[in-house]
Amino acid sequence: MRWILAMIALLGGLPPAAADRPVRGVAEVAVTRPAAGAREPDRADDEGGTRTLRTALEQAAKAHLDAQARLEASRKRQSELALRLKRAETDIAALTARVGVVAREAYRRGRITGPMLLLAARDRAEFLRRTAGLETIAALDDARLRDLRAARAEARRARAAIDDEVREQARQVEIQAARRRDAERALAAAGGGAPGGFVDADSPAAEPAPRTAGGAWPDESCTVADPTTRGCVTPRTLHAMRQARADGFRRFVSCYRPSGGGEHPRGRACDFAAARDGFEDVNASGDDREYGDRLAAYLVHNADELGVLYVIWYRQIWMPGNGWRSYSGRGSPSATHTNHVHLSLY
Repeated sequence: MRWILAMIALLGGLPPAAADRPVRGVAEVAVTRPAAGAREPDRADDEGGTRTLRTALEQAAKAHLDAQARLEASRKRQSELALRLKRAETDIAALTARVGVVAREAYRRGRITGPMLLLAARDRAEFLRRTAGLETIAALDDARLRDLRAARAEARRARAAIDDEVREQARQVEIQAARRRDAERALAAAGGGAPGGFVDADSPAAEPAPRTAGGAWPDESCTVADPTTRGCVTPRTLHAMRQARADGFRRFVSCYRPSGGGEHPRGRACDFAAARDGFEDVNASGDDREYGDRLAAYLVHNADELGVLYVIWYRQIWMPGNGWRSYSGRGSPSATHTNHVHLSLY
């Protein structure tokens, strides 16, 4: 039913009120069509730069996000291990106190041996009771000692595991630093790299896209119908489109295209027009520029929730770990990303 509504909306069959309703569904992404004569996104635009640059940036961004997910998972395991160690240390303290009481009493009064207790029995019934009592005491002592040894062994294991997690975290931090350096070198070789950026601390918060149990981004392929074209997108791409639209960014969007480089043919990228009526062959200015600035800041603000690889807008690129850097394309406003915001997702 949603697919039918989306097609009706694309054909202009829904009333304006329905078209403007901010519901979270497929139709919400594609109800705005470019005006007659407005340009579609430049099909020759491969997200700017060369294929070598794009490959380097994609690999650096993915490796950074993978390392970040492993780092967070390691920190979570370390927290769980710290709780295990605390419980083990509490058990050790309690068991040590119990064993100490017995040891102190034995030292103060002298250890009462089994034969002494049995010889002091006045009759057979008392002899049997004392025999059973000795067996109970022995069992309790053995249990306390076993528990104490087990608690100490658990504490040793927890400490060793915490040490392993600390080393793992240091390794992932170094991987992230290396990937940042890779991206910086690639951008510098292409003539970019100077800091810049679009930031808005008041950007709305998007709902997080699903992750694996370990906190990583699951592998996704182009399996979902793209409501902006006749192609396909990944579930995460569709989620990002829906979130952006629900948070007020409702101008024309185009995602899948079958040819060219970059993420578009994989269904992992979208171009968000800055102009109200579609992709215009001019540099955005005024309200259109302000819209693009806000959208770029929104996507960056929610990068962790949406799984953002990079955002390109107005000759600048944002990547996780590197922040905003200059990214000077050549040619039309589409090639320089001055008429649309480009989003690539993991």
